Amino acid sequence: MVCAKCQKLLKKTELATPNVKKKNEMYFGSPAGSAKSASKGSATLGNTGVGKSKLLSKSAKNPYAAYSSTCGGCTTKVDSGKKFCQRCAFKQNACAMCGGPAKELICKSCREHLSRRKYSAAAAAVAETPEPVSSIPPSTQASGPKQAYQLRAGVVLSRPPQLTRDLTPFEKAFFLYQRRLNERLALPFTRYFYFKKDTPADLEWKRKMKTRMTPARDIGVYNAYGKEGWNDEVLVGAKESETEEQIEALLKDVEAVSVGGAEGEAAKQESAIDRPMPRTTEADNLGDHKSLDRLLQRTLYLLVKNKEGRWTFPHDRIAGRENLHQTAERIIVQAGGVNMNTWVVGNAPIGHYNYDFQKTIVDLEKGVEELGERVFFMKARIMAGQANLETNKFGDIDFKWLAKEEVEESVTPRYWSAVRNMLAER
Repeated sequence: MVCAKCQKLLKKTELATPNVKKKNEMYFGSPAGSAKSASKGSATLGNTGVGKSKLLSKSAKNPYAAYSSTCGGCTTKVDSGKKFCQRCAFKQNACAMCGGPAKELICKSCREHLSRRKYSAAAAAVAETPEPVSSIPPSTQASGPKQAYQLRAGVVLSRPPQLTRDLTPFEKAFFLYQRRLNERLALPFTRYFYFKKDTPADLEWKRKMKTRMTPARDIGVYNAYGKEGWNDEVLVGAKESETEEQIEALLKDVEAVSVGGAEGEAAKQESAIDRPMPRTTEADNLGDHKSLDRLLQRTLYLLVKNKEGRWTFPHDRIAGRENLHQTAERIIVQAGGVNMNTWVVGNAPIGHYNYDFQKTIVDLEKGVEELGERVFFMKARIMAGQANLETNKFGDIDFKWLAKEEVEESVTPRYWSAVRNMLAER
């Protein structure tokens, strides 16, 4: 509370060096010297004020003494030469600055002025009106069980891809075009550099060149140095860019042929050739979802079917002082057996899922009403082995190894919306 008379004093400022009003007084003559000595302009260090603090002279006033005054009603420290603190000024209905009577609190203009002051003590000038004490007793809630969720840990156990993905039709055509272009730009040695003339190897070279018109074995029938050498692009519907056709061309090229007989007739003796393993396995043809030998170019995830008939990732409640990593390792052993070589990746979960019970479960011993379960998923990898539910301790009745789109078809829509961002596309 400040009166109108004291409000005018707030607009004034004080110099840090009292009795110094002009610039020449700051540089010539000390505050204790006379005006005549200042007018002479002597340059001696004892007569001038250069290098001498004005606050240390006898006639100078301490400009910071105003910040150490005390309240007239109590011993509280006040700032800016006030006579009362805000509490005493409110009790006595007096001005905090001069102690005179005041009828109103600080006006709006004074509040804006005090808020612009640069020292932190200005915030104490704004009075806070005491809140009226309410006679209404606080409302008390009825004592009951505390509501909470079950904390569970889930395991997203996956088998990484074993093969590279299939090429797209554009990639197949592009790579074949690159090989044909390289055949055109290459400068190969003459065949006599590799084969002696009129030897069986030279005769076999001539036979293959007559068939495919190029030394390359996987670019189809193409002559890079003929009249049609410029036409090296793959035509629409051509099979030269297909992987199966290129494999058959390579296998046909390695057939062993020996030349014999008096008449020099070529007698072909085909030896057994080890063919490469196919990209599709027997489990793919049979549709065996429990086998890890299917979809070798995709990531497979382990899903279990609980006793309620729902497909989910293996999960269980966190026991005692276990952390998520320890719980995930325990779940893998208790759900899939000990015949799996697995690795739990990291200590932080990759996602979570909330499930609300249709009817809450009340635990009277712990005083907790369980509203549902909150599952935090940990990422894990399987390197070897297979799942076995004979020793399963969670009551699971079936399991599958599924790709991402197959997981979507097996789980509920709400469960899928929570776990889909945790699964890899391939």
